[in-house]
Formats: sequence, C-alpha cells, structure tokens
Amino acid sequence: MKTLFTSTILAAGLLAGSGLLATTAQAAECGDITISNMNWQSAELLSSLDKFILNNGYGCNAEIIAGDTVPTITSMVEKGQPDIAPEGWVDLLPDIVKTGFDEGKIVAVSQSLPDGGVQGWWIPKYMADKHPDIKTFEDLKKHPELFPDPENPSKGAIYNGAPGWGGTVVTSQFFKAFDFEGAGFNLIDTGSAAGLDGAISKAYERQEPIVAFYWAPTALLGKYDMVMLNTGYDVDEAEWKRCNTVLDCPDPKKNGWPKDRVDTLVTKKFQENAGPTLDYLKNRSWSNDTLNVLLAWMTDNQATGDEATVYFLKNYEDMWTKWVPEDVATKVKAAL
Repeated sequence: MKTLFTSTILAAGLLAGSGLLATTAQAAECGDITISNMNWQSAELLSSLDKFILNNGYGCNAEIIAGDTVPTITSMVEKGQPDIAPEGWVDLLPDIVKTGFDEGKIVAVSQSLPDGGVQGWWIPKYMADKHPDIKTFEDLKKHPELFPDPENPSKGAIYNGAPGWGGTVVTSQFFKAFDFEGAGFNLIDTGSAAGLDGAISKAYERQEPIVAFYWAPTALLGKYDMVMLNTGYDVDEAEWKRCNTVLDCPDPKKNGWPKDRVDTLVTKKFQENAGPTLDYLKNRSWSNDTLNVLLAWMTDNQATGDEATVYFLKNYEDMWTKWVPEDVATKVKAAL
C-alpha cells in the first residue's frame, strides 16, 4: 500500500510538472503581443477580449496600445507594429492596405464583422419624417436652414468625426465634392469621438435637427433612431481609392459610399510566429446584431472594454467557446 501510495504521488507530481512545462512552453512560444485599441467602443471591446483570451487561454503576454485607423494600419505596414489590429476598416485606406498586402507586410486573417461596416451621414428620424423629401446629399444641399450651425445660424452644419478616422477623411472629401460650402453649410470639427457622440445625443434629446457622420454597428444608433442619407450615386471604386479617401486630394468627385469590409489584420511576422493563437483570430467574429446589444450594454452601464469582455464571456459562452479548443476555453473560464 505504501509503495502504491508513493508511486501515485510521484506520478501525480510528474503529470503536474509536465503540465507546468507545457504551459510555460506555450507562453514562451506565444511571447509578447501588441494589440491596437482604436478609439471607438466596438474596437475597445474587441481588443480587450483578444487580450483576455490570448493571455489567459494561450499564456501570451499581450498588451493594448492606443491606436486609430490611419496611424495603426500605416504603422503595421511601415514599422511592423502593432501585431494585431482587431477591427481594421480596410476600405478606408485602400492604397496603404494594398501596399501592405502586396509587399507581404500585413495579412487579413478574418472578418471581424462579417456583415460589414456601414458609414454615412445621418439625420434623426423625426427630421426625416417631417421632411420626407430629404433623402440624398443633393436634397440636403437645398436646405441649410433646416440644419443650422449653432455658432452661425445663417449657415447649415454637418458634423464630422474625430481626427484620424478614415470616415472623417471621406466626409471632408464629400463636403468638397458636393460643394456643401457653396450651398451654405459649414463642416464642424467635433474634435473627438466623445464630441461627436455628445453633439448627436444633445440634438436628439432636445429633438433638434442635426446632420452627422456616423457608422454602424454602434450603441448610439441603437439608442437613437437615425436615418442614413444616400449620396445619390453608385460606387465608383477607382474614384473612391483615387481621391475620396485621400485627404489632400484636391479634386474629389461625387461618389457612393461603399459598405466597408472590416478585417482582423496582423503583421506578417506575427502570422509566422503566432502558433495556435492564429486559429483563435481566424475563428473570432460576431454579427452586427450581437455587437449592437453588447455596445448598448456598455453604454447603459458605462462599462469599459475590460468590463464588457467579462460580461460577454459570462453571457455568450455558446458563441466564444466555438472559437477556441476545449482546453483554452477551460483556462479562460477559470480566469473569470
């Protein structure tokens, strides 16, 4: 009996030791990872989720760094950092992304949002109902008086996004292409994501008119009933790439606004050394409907990306456990 007991303890110790060695080896193989956190809600949640799963499920040493569409993707192509851009709106930087793909600097490993991202100019539904003739950019141009600039009521106002956003560039170029300045409009620089959200929220709560750039999926468009205006033109991809997405292009043309492809981008170096973590990134994606619910929860609870990550992992287990092997899922659950 004593011999059997001793043998059992020894075997257990060896198993525990081998497990520790495996875990240590996995962490060493995974290594240090940088993940870009773009400065909007859905990207914050996704970067926090990736960090939690990579660190706790795969033994990585992942950290989040501040980023945005233009500087992050440009840096990945030119400098090889950060390693991962979880929510890359690639159509907003067609030339830089193409260069990155062609030169083997970056790789799209999955579609973060299989439904695609929708961007455009939006007006409140109460304004659309009151003025059903305003459906396109050309319709809007005729009525600057319906959307007055608070600082200069003799002019109309169109609220732009934050500096660094690809959609901010497109809005600026469309403002020029459709000659909204000549039609009596000002383009308002909101300065930040918070500034843009605040302008829309303030107008909606007061039932006041506003025209603003925004995108879906987002909690704000789930909370406020907004109607997107049509540019009135089909998408000319060549023109879109040549000028509509290039801020210093002097002669943008009228164009449609395509639905954006939203990918998880990684550097080539990371892809080559990622090991099993790459399988997770390939599998990880969610629908706009799912994301809208999560973003609304974040907004209602004033939750951070880290807090929303815990909420998601606890309440959407049937979804995320399909993204990872069973042993990784067990570790993630234990970390919760």
